[in-house]
Amino acid sequence: MSLERDSETTFDEDSQPNDEVVPYSDDDTEDELDSQQPAVEAEQNQINRSTKESQEPLKKDCSWQVKANDRHFHEQPQFKRKIFLCFKKSKYAGNAIKTYKYNLVTFLPLNLFEQFKRAANSYFLVLLILQAIPQISTLSWYTTLVPLLLVLGITAVKDLVDDIVRHRMDNEVNNRACEVIREGRFKSTKWKDIEVGDIIRLKKNSFVPADILLLSSSEPNSLCYVETAELDGETNLKFKMALEITDRYLQEENAMADFNGLIECEEPNNRLDKFTGTLFWRNRSYALDADKILLRGCKIRNTDFCHGVVIFAGADTKIMKNSGKTKFKRTKIDSLMNYMVYTIFVVLILLSAGLAIGHTYWEQQIGNSSWYLYDAQDYSPPYRGFLNFWGYIIVLNTMVPISLYVSVEVIRLGQSYFINWDLQMYYPEKDTAAKARTTTLNEQLGQIHYIFSDKTGTLTQNIMTFKKCCINGQRYGDCRDAAGQLASHREQQVDFSWNVYADGKFLFYDHYLIEQIKSRKEPEIQEFFLLLAICHTVMVDVSNGQINYQAASPDEGALVTAARNFGYVFLSRTQNTITISEMGTERTYDVLAILDFNSDRKRMSVIVRESNGRIRLYCKGADTVIFERLHPRNLKREATEEALDVFASETLRTLCLCYRDISHDEFEAWNKKFMEASVATSNRDEALDKVYEEIEKDLILLGATAIEDKLQDGVPETISKLSKADIKIWVLTGDKKETAENIGFSCELLTDETTICYGEDISGLLQTRLENQRNRAGSTTHSSLRMNEPFFQGSRNRALIITGSWLNEILLEKKKKKKKKLKLKFPKTEEEKQKQNEKKRRAEAYKEQQQKNFVDLACECKAVICCRVTPKQKAMVVDLVKKYKKAITLAIGDGANDVNMIKTAHIGVGISGQEGMQAVMSSDYSFGQFRYLQRLLLVHGRWSYIRMCKFLRYFFYKNFAFTLIHIWYSFFNGFSAQTAYEDWFITLYNVLYSSLPVLLVGLFDQIGLDTSYWTFVNAFSVFGSIAIYFGVTFDLHSAGIHVLFPSTFQFTGTAPNALRQLHLWLTMALTIAVCLLPVVAQRFLSMTICPSESDRIQKNRKKYLAEEEQWQRRQSAFRRGVSARRSAYAFSHQRGYADLIASGRSIRKKRAPLDAVLGSTTGGTGAAETS
Repeated sequence: MSLERDSETTFDEDSQPNDEVVPYSDDDTEDELDSQQPAVEAEQNQINRSTKESQEPLKKDCSWQVKANDRHFHEQPQFKRKIFLCFKKSKYAGNAIKTYKYNLVTFLPLNLFEQFKRAANSYFLVLLILQAIPQISTLSWYTTLVPLLLVLGITAVKDLVDDIVRHRMDNEVNNRACEVIREGRFKSTKWKDIEVGDIIRLKKNSFVPADILLLSSSEPNSLCYVETAELDGETNLKFKMALEITDRYLQEENAMADFNGLIECEEPNNRLDKFTGTLFWRNRSYALDADKILLRGCKIRNTDFCHGVVIFAGADTKIMKNSGKTKFKRTKIDSLMNYMVYTIFVVLILLSAGLAIGHTYWEQQIGNSSWYLYDAQDYSPPYRGFLNFWGYIIVLNTMVPISLYVSVEVIRLGQSYFINWDLQMYYPEKDTAAKARTTTLNEQLGQIHYIFSDKTGTLTQNIMTFKKCCINGQRYGDCRDAAGQLASHREQQVDFSWNVYADGKFLFYDHYLIEQIKSRKEPEIQEFFLLLAICHTVMVDVSNGQINYQAASPDEGALVTAARNFGYVFLSRTQNTITISEMGTERTYDVLAILDFNSDRKRMSVIVRESNGRIRLYCKGADTVIFERLHPRNLKREATEEALDVFASETLRTLCLCYRDISHDEFEAWNKKFMEASVATSNRDEALDKVYEEIEKDLILLGATAIEDKLQDGVPETISKLSKADIKIWVLTGDKKETAENIGFSCELLTDETTICYGEDISGLLQTRLENQRNRAGSTTHSSLRMNEPFFQGSRNRALIITGSWLNEILLEKKKKKKKKLKLKFPKTEEEKQKQNEKKRRAEAYKEQQQKNFVDLACECKAVICCRVTPKQKAMVVDLVKKYKKAITLAIGDGANDVNMIKTAHIGVGISGQEGMQAVMSSDYSFGQFRYLQRLLLVHGRWSYIRMCKFLRYFFYKNFAFTLIHIWYSFFNGFSAQTAYEDWFITLYNVLYSSLPVLLVGLFDQIGLDTSYWTFVNAFSVFGSIAIYFGVTFDLHSAGIHVLFPSTFQFTGTAPNALRQLHLWLTMALTIAVCLLPVVAQRFLSMTICPSESDRIQKNRKKYLAEEEQWQRRQSAFRRGVSARRSAYAFSHQRGYADLIASGRSIRKKRAPLDAVLGSTTGGTGAAETS
């Protein structure tokens, strides 16, 4: 008996999933989960716990150790792991990325091994060995060797070319340059030579080569701005900040070279937003978190240079850990071909056995009594039958299609080039062509049932534009002239040349609003745009006389840019002031407080003091929270609500603006509470939110803005056409629920007639179904049928919107909260073990049934949107549909957070553009815009599938026709395994004579949609093959080749003599006519009496083309009060830059330039000073 602390699993039944948070990832530890749970403990306990943690700064899972500037440190025995027998290797990965399969040494053996794993190739190898035995072979060895070598050679060349492409892509990444400390100096080094512990320097606009700890940068307090488009597809900037100690002491090159800190941290994992570790340096320890780590794939922005120490390299980096396992993808056609080949094997063995039995019988009845057939071998009839069995295995070898696999590879390669060459899938703005990155999945494109798409950067451009607004109850943004009349003629852009600060890219068409701004007759309009210019946390950077804004979210950037173009320009800020140009007049306001945004508040406010001493609060936020805080006497509230409904019906993202004047005494009293909450040691965020509530009340409504989250061109049309093809589209995104829902309406996945179900709606439905299934288990067939009835009655248009938290709750993937308690632990008896195992089996069955029910319910919906989901959850959803629906799936995305999903789906598509190349590198196909998916599936996919099916049908037909001649001939030669054809005809039949027509069918057939007659290709394939046959036959029977090889070519003049006989030509003509007549008659009757879908489309193609050109987006019906559609306040998922601004850490001061840091004697200009 032992006394130990055990864990008991409990669930918090009252807790509800939080729609605002992204749930845990698969690398969360139980300690982290415990820390995420709300806990109430005494203040003294908290102090004791913090003291203990300071004494033991490392957790037990922080076993990864990194020593700066010491490569030998990581070669110690304790850092090595066994890889094979007594061979050990360092657990620290190198920074080189390897995606290729072969090298010079391994190519030949590995490739041959892979090829001979195919049943047909192995069969022909055995056949070649059998042909070397003269007792059983009636064919020459070269009849098998030549086709086998040709098949192996073509496949090997194709694999080699594919692998060379992988080598080049790997080299392109691995050979990028980076500066690394070597011998006390920064020296240019290739990425592949970087190791854990190296100190590296990165410059502006360069990619981060590994996961590094930020040590210092050119910015104040060693801030570093990064773009994470490669990781999550988001182009808005995020900031990282080094430790104060490293910022102070690690600025110069010699200090970097002398740095010998030790980092102890967590093992490599895939959690992008979490990091735990400790830096030990100068006899002190410093806590590290994710805000101090730059991840591989990020891009340095707005930072001249920065320094860091490599913590994770290569395969250990978080971006590589997130990519999931590379899975070998095979099509249904591959499985079908293997099944057919194995079936043919069985048929071949049965036929050979039957013919061998026939020969045994013939020998007993005729052969033994025919003296002229004696061959001087006294074999018994059964033994002769046994030898003839192997002889027929050789003679009938054409039943097994050795050239099938290589022919399929050639066709797939050609189809891949058609995709690469398709100009209708070329994106000129980014100079990006479509690319088939694999050649083995083309026909699978024509069988897609489910598409799983990312949102940001895939459906949308991740670009926000200011489209419309409502000020003082008046809507602006429609095409109107200066007098306010709707323009009946062509849209004319507003000329912003009067504004010297206009950026030149902003498009607006309401001339009436510009006239109102210029006239300055309505103070509400001035206050509206002044609020947009003041109430934000945007950072400004001035370079070459140009103003550049850096925002924590694209929404804020769009609003400040709009105010800039309308004449209210945000120029600069300090820790306590903000400077605005108001219609050409510069004014500076004292910033008294910034009340930052978070996902619970859904709003932000700024309190400023004007030059006349007036204190005013400006606030902007979602209408659902703003209207609750308005002064009762807001005369324009109803008109603004009506405008919000109109904007929502146009799928625009709305935001309400308001203000409030504050007396000096009221502000002083509130400010004291604000300062106390700001320095609170516990529950600081809750205290601040409570203080914010006290001041954000009795607001005066100014109006509302409407921002368009711009879709990529052609997204609604593409989704509409794919839906007509009965392809269901699911959107899987990390964005917020309101934003995802808004995009669903924009791209017409959702309509005004759609009934939307949420996680909380279906949770009870699934629970009820599961309980009924458990109660009915083992009951009658009738009740089991009722268990499979639809979840929703009727044919209403439904959609499902579910968050990641609800997804975990419903699919029973929620991590368990462990409750520690002290209990005695006894050895378990066999009965207890059986009970425990039975309990686990029941839990697994319960979970599997729940997941199947969820998939069934979701598939009854027309559209599914999963929001706030992690990369792992994206892959899980795809895998569930694959598992329970047995459907062909396609995943499309643009960022590293989509890689797992792309690899899990049957087919992965990457969008190549500004959002990075991680998704493209892991995809099977790539192109520049979502709209090209329509052509990839409905044109290339459909053609490839139908062509491949026709090819297989013709291929087996020609092989069986060739083989049946030998079977029929056996009845006339005593089943003696003699051939009806000469050896060279057998050798060249599949390789040369009959390969071209079936190959070209697989490459160019267009099922009558685009061609209704024979083209040059059709004629060349048929008549060219006939010409090749006659040409080769005459050569093989010519006197010249007989002179060169007299023992091999003995039938001189046979072909010319045979072809002089008229009855031979008549026989050929009749044979062709008899074979073709039934086919032609059947096709004619079917097109006349019962035309197929293709026939009807071809007959009415002009009508369908006209309908295609007249397609228009569905107009949303205006409905008052659609508040669920309006609350699309989609600021960043994290807090803005308010803390940075208030602390003054982001305000750039003069600092020595890079040359001075390097110790150079040449002087340089200081960093541009930016407020």
